[in-house]
Amino acid sequence: MDIEAWRQRLRDFAGELAAEAGSAPGSPGEVSRAYADAARALARLDAALAESHTTTPLLPGPVEIAAPVLGVDGCKAGWVGAVLEPGAPRPRVVVAPTISELVAMVRESLGIRVVGIDIPIGLPDSTIRRADQLARNALPGKSSSIFSTLTRAAYLADSRLDADAVNRGLVGQGVGAQAFALRDKIVEVDAWVRTRPTVTVLEVHPELSFATMTGAPIKASKKTDEGRAQRLAALADAGLARPSVLEGQGYAADDVLDACAVAWTAARHAAGQARPLPDPPETFSDGIPAAIWA
Repeated sequence: MDIEAWRQRLRDFAGELAAEAGSAPGSPGEVSRAYADAARALARLDAALAESHTTTPLLPGPVEIAAPVLGVDGCKAGWVGAVLEPGAPRPRVVVAPTISELVAMVRESLGIRVVGIDIPIGLPDSTIRRADQLARNALPGKSSSIFSTLTRAAYLADSRLDADAVNRGLVGQGVGAQAFALRDKIVEVDAWVRTRPTVTVLEVHPELSFATMTGAPIKASKKTDEGRAQRLAALADAGLARPSVLEGQGYAADDVLDACAVAWTAARHAAGQARPLPDPPETFSDGIPAAIWA
């Protein structure tokens, strides 16, 4: 029986006690007070259950790595990946200049089933993606980490100024420098996904994955010692050991930790536990499901 069913039973019983208070046999005053006290006690228990259910979210617990998966994040070197395998909870770090090379390199030795990537997948034509809106709503205090995905036409523009004009004309939103800086990687992944690779490809946002692990967004910046420590602790609680390496030529510790969080969600997807935002995913003219998984 779930928590709401228990609460409903408590409320029903409290109501019955309150109704019986005035008609119970025996000393009217004493019995009435006893019934009323019992009803109030049940009401307090109901309130405590409600507060506990609201403030203490059910955490997913250690992930079951049912199949080899790959989590990917962009970095200066190109792309950094975290590989998870059944029976090997320590993420193995791999790096390649392109997404296709990274996936091909891993697939030489592993039959990976799911690839999660921290990049928008499924580009809108003339609307704002619901995935971005829902992910921001799910990250109070950390919503700024979710950039709005531009329209496909804006990503095809030659400059940020041109992209700004195109995007404003289609959805009424301008294009910031940070959002446009992701253009090359977004276009690269889009082109690769449109080749229909024979693996399941998911869009994953690390901050949403970490929030799912811990029950709330991690507020400390991933580029600080505190933020890195909190993310390592979250990964450990989620069943992942410390990555094989944390930084190297062309990739930083926050890139690796993000890739690990993405791999965690990919493993959840392989085990049938991950959920998309929105559910079901949107689909635009490219036919690619657009959703952020966690």
